[in-house]
Amino acid sequence: MSDLEDDDVPQLSSHALAALQEFYAEQKQHTNPCGDEKYSVGRIEENWQLSQFWYSEETALRLAREVIAAAGEGGRVACVSTPTVYQKLRELRREDMAVCVFEYDRRFAAYGEEFVFYDYSNPLDLPESIAAHSFHLVIADPPYLSEECLRKTSETIKYLTQGKILLCTGDHIATGV
Repeated sequence: MSDLEDDDVPQLSSHALAALQEFYAEQKQHTNPCGDEKYSVGRIEENWQLSQFWYSEETALRLAREVIAAAGEGGRVACVSTPTVYQKLRELRREDMAVCVFEYDRRFAAYGEEFVFYDYSNPLDLPESIAAHSFHLVIADPPYLSEECLRKTSETIKYLTQGKILLCTGDHIATGV
């Protein structure tokens, strides 16, 4: 290749290359949670393509405190499409509670056995290990503000709960649950 052809190949400045490498390192860190910050809210970034809009630290903490109060000591909690509440419960080191996160986003599989793949369009397609009415409390925030999504998420909630439900939604259709 001649020197003239080499000039046509795009080159990043050292500053731009360093910024790009830093960006890639941050992306890798967010998709592979580990260490003491494993459960930190925002550790896994929201993905708008999956209709994910994380709660703020303040909101996640407030909801986690409500969950703790309602579920009680030794309670079993299902966090349906509420991964930031799950993260906050774990960040608070609530070892006296059994908590599962039901989520479509497989990045949350990093939480091991506490992760349950969940697709609201198949509301009862759950692992056999998840028994009916096996959770003291279910907190849910349907990913879409549609009647269909709320109806199907409600099927999941009714299957999972022993009776206590904390439903978070931004629409008036929640009155039908």
